[in-house]
Amino acid sequence: MVKRFMTALMLPVLLAAALLITTNAQAQKAHIKNVVLVHGAFADGSGWRALFDILTRKGYNVTIVQNPLTSLDADVEATKIALDKQDGPAILVGHSWGGSVITEAGNHPKVAALVYVSAVQPDKGESALTQLESAPAAKESGILPPDANGIVYYEKSKFHGGFCADVPAAQAAFMYASQGRFYAKAFATPITDPAWRHKPTYACVATEDKTINPSIQRRIYARSKSKITEIKGSHVIFMSQPAQVAAVIEKASVETK
Repeated sequence: MVKRFMTALMLPVLLAAALLITTNAQAQKAHIKNVVLVHGAFADGSGWRALFDILTRKGYNVTIVQNPLTSLDADVEATKIALDKQDGPAILVGHSWGGSVITEAGNHPKVAALVYVSAVQPDKGESALTQLESAPAAKESGILPPDANGIVYYEKSKFHGGFCADVPAAQAAFMYASQGRFYAKAFATPITDPAWRHKPTYACVATEDKTINPSIQRRIYARSKSKITEIKGSHVIFMSQPAQVAAVIEKASVETK
């Protein structure tokens, strides 16, 4: 009799627990699991390593695009090829110049949402250069004029302080040595169809950025009605504060349906 009574008493609790487990399992399955990362100028795909580690440990399928950096069209094409290989919807993430790339490539049908990480975010007819010139450059910024081959580099003496002040000096030295050879014409190429006008958009402002003025970031992200997260850090917050950037990507993956 007592056993039957205890069983009847525990039944609602057991049912509630089973429902909670099922709901949590469904919630975990519901999020978008594909993430495509697009690096910027003066960098390459290896810079995403810390973020890659965090996201893959959480079960995300992460793809890193290696941009040619020869033109906007070439970088967009490289990103579209990566998107073609996804097995379902994806969150498309761009850093710095990569913001221009995802703005154009984000019209790909597999892109569910965009995440801008201390990145430019041009509108139709605007270029990355349009936005970079819309506020005074920080004295620490070391973006050099194009050389005889039309390639833009970052000045060595300013690379650590201007580009990645919150990473160790040895890491900054390696980053400088491996920076991408970025063709200046890409900076001046206008966007034709900004994907942020059509798809959910998230953005991370790097509050200590010396390469893209934080005031520019706040203004363009407000214009696009992006969901903004401010993160204290340099231009490379995805390297120095990867957990915070990962949290924004996770939020986009859960909230986007």
